[in-house]
Amino acid sequence: MSNKRPTLAFIGGTGDLGSGLAWRFATAGYPIVIGSRTVEKAAEAAAKLNPDNTLAISGASNENAAIEGDIVFLTVPFASHETTLVSIRTAVQGKIVVDSTVPLVPPKVVRVQLPAGGCAAKQTQDFLGDGVRVVSAFHNVAAAHMRSSQKQLKDCDVLVTGNDADARAIIVDLAETIGFKAWHAGGIDNSAVAEALTSVLIFLNRHYGISGAGIVITGHPTKAK
Repeated sequence: MSNKRPTLAFIGGTGDLGSGLAWRFATAGYPIVIGSRTVEKAAEAAAKLNPDNTLAISGASNENAAIEGDIVFLTVPFASHETTLVSIRTAVQGKIVVDSTVPLVPPKVVRVQLPAGGCAAKQTQDFLGDGVRVVSAFHNVAAAHMRSSQKQLKDCDVLVTGNDADARAIIVDLAETIGFKAWHAGGIDNSAVAEALTSVLIFLNRHYGISGAGIVITGHPTKAK
């Protein structure tokens, strides 16, 4: 990436994951646009993340946020996934879209229920088309960790999948600027693993009383990323 930091748009950025990621990137110096179905809700969320007005955070409709963002993060509930994609499809052409959607089907969120086609991120790539480089990431990071003051976050590695290796590398680097250890994890079909693992982690949280279970990849790389 160039020295100028890209503007990051968070579609559905008023939720726990989207707002947490947005805050963490904003404190690292990235300009942020929070997207929501209504401008008012987006502006309210942006103000809550930036009470002393020291961060570059603004609010917009999902459509306008997708237009403003150089890299667009999709952080919506699975129930809103399809309709949100329809609303931003034109705006994200030529861009990287980072899909963090988890196919949870309440009330049985501890049961793995992958959608037709194998995973939500594959659906996103198929729908948006070859003009968009879809990358899947941040599924297994608990929102509770986002506001941690720790520079390096432990026990919450990030698996990054996508069909475009250069786009994956950009998101791996972005994740590491905000304290995560991120890993190239293959093509977009492999997102099924991270998406399914979320239900397992939710089960572990409930069964063992863990506050934000995550994953860590063991071993020491001997090749450059």
